[in-house]
Amino acid sequence: MSWQAPLTLIVIALSIVGLIRVRQAPELVLLAALAVLTLAGALPLQQAFEGFANEGLIAVAALYVVAAGLRHTGAMEAPGRWLLGSPRGIVSAQLRLMLPTAAISAFMNNTPVVATLVPTVLDWAQRRGLSPSRLLMPLSYAAMLGGACTLIGTSTTVVINGLLLAEDPTQGMGFFTIGLIGLPVAVAGLLYLVIFGRRLLPDRSGPLANLTDPREYTAEMLVPKNSPLSGKTLEQAGLRHLPGLYVIEIEREREIIPAPEPQQTLKAGDRLVFAGIVESVADLQRTRGLVPATNQVFKLDTPRPDRRLIEAVIAPGNPVVGKSVREGEFRSRYAAVVIAVARAGRRVHGKIGDIRISVGDTLLLEAPPGFLARHRHHRDFLLLRPLAEPVVPHYERAWIAWSILGLMVGTVTSGLISLAPAALAAAVLMVATRCVDMRSARRAIELDVILLIGASLGLGTALEQTGAAQAIMAPFLAFADSPLALLIAVYVFTVLLSAVISNNAAAVLVFPIAYVAATRLNVPFPPYALAIALAASASFATPIGYQTNLMVYGPGGYRFADFMRLGLPLNLIAGSVSIFLIRQLWLS
Repeated sequence: MSWQAPLTLIVIALSIVGLIRVRQAPELVLLAALAVLTLAGALPLQQAFEGFANEGLIAVAALYVVAAGLRHTGAMEAPGRWLLGSPRGIVSAQLRLMLPTAAISAFMNNTPVVATLVPTVLDWAQRRGLSPSRLLMPLSYAAMLGGACTLIGTSTTVVINGLLLAEDPTQGMGFFTIGLIGLPVAVAGLLYLVIFGRRLLPDRSGPLANLTDPREYTAEMLVPKNSPLSGKTLEQAGLRHLPGLYVIEIEREREIIPAPEPQQTLKAGDRLVFAGIVESVADLQRTRGLVPATNQVFKLDTPRPDRRLIEAVIAPGNPVVGKSVREGEFRSRYAAVVIAVARAGRRVHGKIGDIRISVGDTLLLEAPPGFLARHRHHRDFLLLRPLAEPVVPHYERAWIAWSILGLMVGTVTSGLISLAPAALAAAVLMVATRCVDMRSARRAIELDVILLIGASLGLGTALEQTGAAQAIMAPFLAFADSPLALLIAVYVFTVLLSAVISNNAAAVLVFPIAYVAATRLNVPFPPYALAIALAASASFATPIGYQTNLMVYGPGGYRFADFMRLGLPLNLIAGSVSIFLIRQLWLS
């Protein structure tokens, strides 16, 4: 064994310790490990970084853009309203959340699915008086279980498939191959969560529950003609229990209805005055069936879906100070429209157009994309802060986004083209059809995940090329001396490694070791690749093993032990079902 092998083992062991103990970003730890091996000459530079050209990695990056196209067109809103609805209790709420999430995650990468749904679930839980801790962990687990049902549901399966194709172009997984195991695992897992989740999940509020925003904005919205909200009550329209936002009054044909009741029916032409925090006021602008009461919004040249919401603090000397919003002529002066006003933590009374602007007032502006660049250093404003999302989604393009997704899934399922080119084509179509703009598409790609996967692939190459995999193989094969024993060892080893490092890193590190072991036993390798993909996607017992667990860890107010209590039995269920079915279908 050459000196490169022990050096590789030492560097990888130190990187695993670093991933567990050091608070640096995991991608930096693995990139540092890869850099050490390259600088020491243990691995040629080209081989070290060829993982960044891996087909699976390219597909993961493209799928982030596809998911962004679905978000920016509001394509997820109708399914979201359907899946959440009005549950009768916590079990009903969990079922409404988990079943559609698992189904959606089978056809979209589960990481963007959870990223999209977390704020929606937090909002929904607050409106319904439910504890987020009873919902967010089941959300993550359902996405993980559903993601293991198809080739594209999780980045781990995509990466493992890329490694399989690199070893033998004829051994790639079919679109639903992993679903032969993943679907029964998902059914068993969801049944477990429904039966035992109520007892094992904590009833705890997340840290966001107690936060309040000292700025209370006043905003005014209109129910236009042909609005889908016309004829509905405030309760039915979902406007009664908005988090941090409430209806102050309704103006109807010069009649004022103060503090309207939940059963107050809305009519076309109603002007609704709201008071609340900026996040909820921003969400209000994206509510279908409501438009800003000021007609100035419709006089801006830029289409509403291309605009941004910006918070602006008025500076001394601003020419609009002392004038009403209407008299200030914001649209003419700044090519922006005032849609809400906050002042010194107090609610400002009156219609938006009649409010007189004072120094230090915070205005919520609807403005074209170039507003920030033009006025960032303007003396008229003390501060300008953009909000992340567009003013309203491109609802009229939602059908295009769904068509692109359907086309991508159809071509991959039929075997016409592989996932990476299909995902790239779908991402390009999302941008070309303006379902998502180029800037948002770039922001949608999680660079840390891409770097993490690329560095993990490089370390996997180092294990294989330096002979380190063979060095690990000897004690590994002491137990794995039969096809079934090897299957159990591969699954358990991957699960244990996934509990302490990222699932993608664990899968890539185990792959070359398992490949050599299967070759020595002279057994087909694809069943073991399936076991690696399933095990790496079943990291339920810790929050650090899977990215979706990390996404819900803070918002759900969870503790490390919460994942152990609910996730460890789920790991055992998933492992038992997976090993049994793989053996029956491929190794019997």
